[in-house]
Amino acid sequence: MTQYLLSVHHSPEEYNASSKYGAYADEAEMQAALAATGAFNEQLMNDGVWVFAGGLMPPESTTTVDGRGDETIITDGPFAESKEYLGGFWVIDVPDLDAALKLAAQGSRACGQRVQVRPFQSV
Repeated sequence: MTQYLLSVHHSPEEYNASSKYGAYADEAEMQAALAATGAFNEQLMNDGVWVFAGGLMPPESTTTVDGRGDETIITDGPFAESKEYLGGFWVIDVPDLDAALKLAAQGSRACGQRVQVRPFQSV
């Protein structure tokens, strides 16, 4: 089995940080996506491929730590300015990339966002 990161990405055009509904048009759409994502999470657990999952707060809540120099520098906000950012993720353990891609399609449909698939490095 191989572990994959299924990462949910948002863009500023899709995610409204000032709205309590974030990437969704209204509360009904948000609740539907949360319910569908919850059902997808249950499916992953029941299928025995669930490792870990979580949603992340918006980039404004980020703190960046740079400990590469003599002194550690801590700054508010993300280090890289990007049009997309990580909004949430699943870590799954499946036989191959095809299985990961199939689950990513289901996860994307559930949460209503794009999902990237990336394998973890082998140890």
